Amino acid sequence: MDSNSSHLSWIYDIYLKTGIKIPFPIIADRNGSIARKYGMISNDISTTETVRNVFIIDDKGIIRLILVYPMNVGRSIPEILRALTALQVADANNASMPANWVPCEPVILPPPQTFAELLARNSEIEKDKNGMAWYLSFKEPKNCKVIDDKENKKIE
Repeated sequence: MDSNSSHLSWIYDIYLKTGIKIPFPIIADRNGSIARKYGMISNDISTTETVRNVFIIDDKGIIRLILVYPMNVGRSIPEILRALTALQVADANNASMPANWVPCEPVILPPPQTFAELLARNSEIEKDKNGMAWYLSFKEPKNCKVIDDKENKKIE
């Protein structure tokens, strides 16, 4: 488990080489207690080394997504940013993302809750050609921003 000093050194090296300032907290966990609580130690592989976990935690402190990478596989920053964007867009649009969703492409509308809503949805699909059936229709997302991992900034 890395010390606070090694984390500071790591953050500083990133800044010196890329100009990017890490905007999130880095936690030192010298005794591994936090890593164990979050399941980051895979005893089948090592009793001291962590697997490479990514946690996306919302502003209410709720873990919304966990990605677990084996120690010998690097993380995919574009996929992490895509997943973060998907969570934000899904929340902002009360929607779900289809498989292989790319930021700012159409999102899946929640299914109708009443028969009247079902009939209205079918009429909308027939008129707008925005779905396959009453239970699977799409809309363009509002407030969608693409996060560019190359420049670490949002693009509108």
